[in-house]
Order: sequence, then C-alpha cells, then structure tokens
Amino acid sequence: MLFKYKDFISTINLSKEEIFEILDTAKHMKEINKREVKKVPTLKGKTISTAFFEPSTRTRTSFEIAAKRLSADTVSFTSTTSSTTKGETLLDTIKNIENMHTDIFVIRHKCSGAVKFVADNVKAHIVNAGDGTNEHPTQAMLDLFTIREHKNTLTGLNVAIIGDIDHSRVARSNIWAMQKLGINVILYGPKTMLPSDTTPLKCHIAKNFKEAVTEADVVMMLRIQLERQNKILIPSLREYAMYFGLNKTSAKYLKKDAIIMHPGPINRGVELSTEYADCDRSVILNQVENGIAVRMAILYLLGMQKRRTDGSST
Repeated sequence: MLFKYKDFISTINLSKEEIFEILDTAKHMKEINKREVKKVPTLKGKTISTAFFEPSTRTRTSFEIAAKRLSADTVSFTSTTSSTTKGETLLDTIKNIENMHTDIFVIRHKCSGAVKFVADNVKAHIVNAGDGTNEHPTQAMLDLFTIREHKNTLTGLNVAIIGDIDHSRVARSNIWAMQKLGINVILYGPKTMLPSDTTPLKCHIAKNFKEAVTEADVVMMLRIQLERQNKILIPSLREYAMYFGLNKTSAKYLKKDAIIMHPGPINRGVELSTEYADCDRSVILNQVENGIAVRMAILYLLGMQKRRTDGSST
C-alpha cells in the first residue's frame, strides 16, 4: 500500500503513483457495487462520521453509501443539528465525537482550510469533502476515474475546465491532480471569475470558448458559485450562457469524441443546456456512479491504517 497519509485533504501533494493507487482500488470497489449483494466486511467495526457544515446531496450521500458498503458503522450530522449552533467550536464538536471512538470523519465546511485545521488537531482520519473555495479532492479522483474509463488513458489528454474558476474547489483539486498525470489543462471563464493571478495554476487561459474546447478531449463545465460571491461578477445569467455556456451554438466547436463533465449541481440553461447535459457524450451520471467507488477506495485506504500521531496528511 503506497497511500500512507493519515488524512485525505488535498491533491496537491499526491504523487502520480498514489493517484493511480486510488484509481486502481476504486476499480475493484466498482465491481462490488455491481454485485447483487453490494457489501463487503472490509471496514466492519470501524465508525465513520459525516460532518457537513454546508449543503450537499451527491457527496454526502455517496460517502454514506460507500461507508455502508464497506460495512462500517455510520453517523451523520449537519451544522443545523450540531452544537456549533449553540456556540461550540468546530474543533470541540469533532473532538467530542472522536472520543466516542470514531475512526474516520468526512467533513465539508464553508471556510477554506477548516478541514486541514481539524486534521492537524485530532488523531482520527479526516477526509476533505470540500472546504470553501480551496479543494474538493475526492471529486477530482472520481473525475479522473471517469475520464480513464471513457478514454482508456490519462496521459497526454487535453481537458478544458470552463466557468467560475476562481470560486471552484473542484477546479483546483483537478488541476493539481491532472498536472501530475501529464494532462494538459485549459481554463476559460469570465475575467471576473478567474483568479487575479493565474500563474500558480500553470494552465493555458483561453481567450474564447472555441479556443478552449477545439482540441479538448474532455470538457468540464462548472457551476457559477453564487453563494461564494460577495458582488455581481457578470451582467446577467443570459449573457453568461451565451458566451460561457455549452449549448447548441458553442457545442459545434467540440471534438466528435469529446466527453462532457459537470461536478453538479447543474444550472440547466446557464452553464449547460439540457440538450448537452443529457446527450450521449455526457458522462455526468457516470461521475455520480463512480463517486461511490472512489470514496469506498479512499475510506478503505485510510481505514486499513492504524491511527497515527505524527499528523502527516495530504
């Protein structure tokens, strides 16, 4: 087992070999999901708690299904049902649940860095299910898993990520992981939704939709993160859809074998028209399906380790 980290917080420090270990493990986990009895005793006796301090449908549900299919005991709580509403700190909340002998926490939080802060201060394994605008590493892993399924490779591919890049934790986790695997990432979006300094991303910034997708093997559309914006960044959703959305007009620039991805939830008619969200080239529902297998793999890789006290994480 190559994966020796206490936690799964980010993709930025993962090696190529560690990424492939996760993807290869997920391939075995997907086979379990296709059985009539979708359950193995791998993590029997382990307790996994999902702690979500932001709304979630796909991520939370898939983690809970993943844990149960590995036979772990699961506990779930949200910000509205936790003592944080009474003034208790995030760390105190997690430490209290940890002392009920919880082995793994899956945490989503609105503040960037909050999950890493928790990971550095508890002994339990921590999985980042999305922290602010920082990262969403399990989403990146399921995206890579889905791409490899459809393209049979990852090396040398061109991936266009289009939309609200600045506020997208999905984009960041994907960029860090994809570049480790030799994937060429192209970014495109409104200038107001791009980071003020794109140099650290080491990606080509396209000038228009055509340039972004013409050579792309994968086109990943992103949702506008309205809940993370404190000011108006576009004139209107109609104009955004016209210049930055994938629709009948812009889709003519796509390669014939390009696949269409979206981390969800989709704002139909804005970043993606229904016609292309549901077309044969769309792998969006495959992403959802693969999310369970990938999260099973990550819980397995963490759950099979003994608790560590040195605090090393990724």
